[in-house]
Amino acid sequence: MEVVQILHMNKGNGEASYAQNSKVQNKILAIAKPIIEKALLELLGSNSVMAMESMGIADLGCSSGPNTLLLISEIMDVIHAQLSSGQLHPSSSSMEFRVFLNDLFSNDFNTVFMSLPAFYNKLREDDRYKRLFGANPNLFISAVPGSFYGRLFARKSLHFVHSSSSLHWLSQVPPSLDSKAGTALNKGKIYISKSSPQCVLDAYSLQFHEDFSMFLKSRAEEIVGGGRMVLSFMGRPTLDPTTEQSCYQWELLALALMSMVSDGLVEEEKVDSFNAPYYAPCAEELKSELQKDGSFIMDRLEAFEIDWDGGGDVVDDQANIVNGFDHDQMVAISGKRVAKTIRAVVESMIEAHFGIEIMDDLFQRYTELVTNHLSKRRTKYINLVISLIRRD
Repeated sequence: MEVVQILHMNKGNGEASYAQNSKVQNKILAIAKPIIEKALLELLGSNSVMAMESMGIADLGCSSGPNTLLLISEIMDVIHAQLSSGQLHPSSSSMEFRVFLNDLFSNDFNTVFMSLPAFYNKLREDDRYKRLFGANPNLFISAVPGSFYGRLFARKSLHFVHSSSSLHWLSQVPPSLDSKAGTALNKGKIYISKSSPQCVLDAYSLQFHEDFSMFLKSRAEEIVGGGRMVLSFMGRPTLDPTTEQSCYQWELLALALMSMVSDGLVEEEKVDSFNAPYYAPCAEELKSELQKDGSFIMDRLEAFEIDWDGGGDVVDDQANIVNGFDHDQMVAISGKRVAKTIRAVVESMIEAHFGIEIMDDLFQRYTELVTNHLSKRRTKYINLVISLIRRD
């Protein structure tokens, strides 16, 4: 599987689109917001930034939809608050902001571009920004397609880098698991599972460490000394990669596929030859790679729990009625929401391997499996947020 060419969130604004099904990712951004703001405030308060005419900002894995421009809005709000309170030198109001939106080549950049005129107009019409920046907020947004597991920007051109819900995607399926390598090692599964042999766990871990190492090396070249980087992505709470928090969503998707195998709708070999290019690391793995690289100081590392459905209408196990729905109805709503969220994220890969004709049936089965699972317990994702400082 050529991940760089295939992986993208579902495009457009339709019912199955990422734009309509990215509540979990929005929740993750909200949780990380105080950490982002703290990093920005410390960056803006540094002597090197006060003397700058231009600040380089990159959002890696920006995707498309309503979440894409949230980071830019947050940055502008922080700068506005600092200028208004007199904590930034007045000359900072003339600083120019170069914002680079990055994702893979197949990302729906057209939707992002179409949203920019309204975004710029909103800034120009906001009285807060008019008073500080005049008619033009000195904001220049551009797209930089390509994999962040390699260089994307000129040396020392960035001051702040952000990435949310992206670094759990690997640059490739671990080579030893590729169907071309021979016998399937992870039969009936599409990711790490309780039944996966140790060689599968090792292959995924090795691929993540190689990718994260390359990510850090690339960003170390591009970020100025004292620059900041805030990363958030799916993780796990312990050293064990088979924990439910890190892999059970994939386990249920494998069960849905295998039910289609049983019904003669999918070849078993197809399932055996598919491996998700994904890995949920633990904090210890991140610390290990950061120590090996040596280019960054770890300022903060936190783990947060996120409901599978983004924590919308929470199912109350102690009550029969919640928001006008009984318990079973709420579970069904939550199950459907989870399945749509997963579909918006993984459908491009699943479709490329299994074909478009099984998608609706597959995700209907997945919805039923997720709903059944949620009727028994509320499973949560673990999201890791790490704030880093580039060494001088």
